[in-house]
Amino acid sequence: MVTEEEGRVRGGTGGDELPSELGGGRGTTAGPATRTAAKGRLASALTYGGLAVAGVVAAFPFVWMLLTSFMTRGETLRYVYLPATLEWRNYVRAWSEANFALYFSNSLMIAVVQVGGTLLFSLMAAYPLARMQFRGRETIFLIILATLMVPETATMVPNFLTVSWLHSHSAIPWLNNWPALTVPFMASAFSIFLLRQFMRGLPGELWEAARIDGAGHVRFLFQIALPLCRAPLLTVGMFTFIGSWNALGWPLLVTSRPTWRPISVALLRFVEEAGAETQLQMAGAVIATVPVLLLYALIQKEFTAGISVSGLKG
Repeated sequence: MVTEEEGRVRGGTGGDELPSELGGGRGTTAGPATRTAAKGRLASALTYGGLAVAGVVAAFPFVWMLLTSFMTRGETLRYVYLPATLEWRNYVRAWSEANFALYFSNSLMIAVVQVGGTLLFSLMAAYPLARMQFRGRETIFLIILATLMVPETATMVPNFLTVSWLHSHSAIPWLNNWPALTVPFMASAFSIFLLRQFMRGLPGELWEAARIDGAGHVRFLFQIALPLCRAPLLTVGMFTFIGSWNALGWPLLVTSRPTWRPISVALLRFVEEAGAETQLQMAGAVIATVPVLLLYALIQKEFTAGISVSGLKG
């Protein structure tokens, strides 16, 4: 007769113990899960740490520029890190000595005209490439994309020859005037691509409903598609504004008088004239940078949404 204790010994498991596939499995699955979670936390920490370091490196020149703009000339020569007092007079001197009021207004007018023209022409080029069916549509789009690989410096000479010819054969002067600074850049392949990608994602039911109501392509574009394109339009406008505001080589090529020169050219001339006055140079750089930073701060949500949404559309 086998006792209960001998039965437990022979069977290898007690009456209250769990089977190996139920109880023993916990230890084998908990280990890999814990290690995977630890690896995920480590990867996240390394990622955010790397981004933080990259952010500090990217922000350092701007912080140094801002701090230097408030220093005295003696402090810039001694390489101090923080100004003893905030010298706001540096901004007053930079604004008056460089005549930034004229160049600031020039840049603003040039940027507004260029942004408006780019939005109009890009929208009207992107819509047929996205919503209309015609022969050669994809070929035209590929040709437009191919122009993105051409560097801007390679187009300067052809553009200058074209502008010079228009200057000689039109009633409106182009050189040393706003047309030369704005018109050549109103056709933007990147802007057309961005808007086209967004419009391809618009539901086809919108066009069908508009067509039933008697709307044509022009009405559909400006009354239905245009309000839906707010985010990508703001993104295109932001990129165009930054490009126009920072342009230097082309304005130097087509302007020889300060009448229509932008603030980027004025800053270059001021840096050359200021010489060892580093604090004035940095004050001028801050003045030239602030409008772009303010614009980005105002539309950063729409800017990010325009990039992400347009990039997801096929």
